[in-house]
Amino acid sequence: MPIIDAHSHIYPEKISQKAVGSVGKFYSAHMDAPDASAQALLDTCEGSPITHHLVHSVATSPSQVETINDFVAEQCAAHDNFIGFATMHQDYENVEDEIDRAIDLGLKGVKIHPDNQRVNMDDPRLMRLYECIEGRLPIVIHTGDYRYDFSHPRRLKKILHTFPNLVVDAAHFGGWSIFDYALEILEDENCYIDTSSALEFLGPRRTVELARAYGIERVMFGSDFPMWSPVSELNMLASMGFTQEEFEAITWKNALRFIGVEESDLLPQAQGE
Repeated sequence: MPIIDAHSHIYPEKISQKAVGSVGKFYSAHMDAPDASAQALLDTCEGSPITHHLVHSVATSPSQVETINDFVAEQCAAHDNFIGFATMHQDYENVEDEIDRAIDLGLKGVKIHPDNQRVNMDDPRLMRLYECIEGRLPIVIHTGDYRYDFSHPRRLKKILHTFPNLVVDAAHFGGWSIFDYALEILEDENCYIDTSSALEFLGPRRTVELARAYGIERVMFGSDFPMWSPVSELNMLASMGFTQEEFEAITWKNALRFIGVEESDLLPQAQGE
């Protein structure tokens, strides 16, 4: 049985420590990992039940888009337990061509972070991206932050209604730091959510309540590495009051459906034994 961490960040080794510092400063938080390299992620999870990681990075300028997509694709080629998502920036000109190239590289979706990229998630420049990937690739969107309006859940609601066939993960339980408010807006919408950077804040009882309110079939396990240790996050999730069926849905079944692959495609060797 696979266990998929559906929300992890990786960076090239030469900037991985700097990236951890920058993310920690952005959130005024202590980071669990000393660096955010692919190897650090693998080392952190060695010997754990976690079998796969959905990995991505964020372009804070249009010039970074192709370099980051190449890097993520290279890491996926080197590590068959990585599932890579491309990045995109609102000021990148050739969106359609780069999405086609990302698909050719084997990337399975897109990740954007409106707060880091300083853009409203429903900005017309990003609406062009959603139109391009609707029905083709899923997208992880950082959602929610009490300090900013860029990633407000109400903006996501507009996107979901404009592009009804867009497959979206509203990361961080639908709205980081505004979890209950996000539920009011997104409870009846057509999107996934993930548990990244939420469990520690919500606690066991509220995590289970919110997951069931959204619908277990919409919830995916995510760690937000290097913010948190994937192993610690998985252990925390496992200690909560989910049934075994709910736990399996959250830790792998929903993620497979989100990225549009079968278990046999993810673990071909295991299926052949």
